[in-house]
Amino acid sequence: MIAMKLFIKNMVCPRCIMTVKQILEQQHIDYTSVLLGEVETPQTPDDEKLRQLQLAFTAVGFSLIDDRKSRVIEHIKKIIIAYARNEEGGTPTQNLSEILSAALHYDYNYLSNLFSEIEGTTIEKYLIAQKIERVKELLVYDELTLNEIAWQLGYSSTAHLSNQFKKVTGLTPSHFKQVKENKRRSLDEI
Repeated sequence: MIAMKLFIKNMVCPRCIMTVKQILEQQHIDYTSVLLGEVETPQTPDDEKLRQLQLAFTAVGFSLIDDRKSRVIEHIKKIIIAYARNEEGGTPTQNLSEILSAALHYDYNYLSNLFSEIEGTTIEKYLIAQKIERVKELLVYDELTLNEIAWQLGYSSTAHLSNQFKKVTGLTPSHFKQVKENKRRSLDEI
């Protein structure tokens, strides 16, 4: 048997990685690495192991991805989440379109059309939704000012952030902080 990469849909956070590792251990499947959206195994699991793995993943909201387009979509989502959360820190020096094209080795127009076709939304709208969820998270933590949040997430101004936030949620950021009833959504629900 040879090494294999398994691609998994709906992995969006470190807890997802921990959950996948637990499932792999429960299923007695060796792995060399587990990253968001993918698992590398030293050998290819047999069909019955893969079927059992799929059942275990489905029970917790994950699923194995078996076609190329779905893998590309999951990779796009992973890049967008990292970009929206500004995991590199500072102001991004590259546009998201350049980052996606470079990382996936496809023309951005192809990636954009594929994403819209499969997900039913644009990359831009998905990015905005991810950013707004990050803003909600930072507002709930109450450690940064709105101006600092706007700068950290790459908004041109606090007004731009506030307008986009209100357009998506129906609330101003300050009203959201007061209400806090508008619960945050998990990243895989966006």
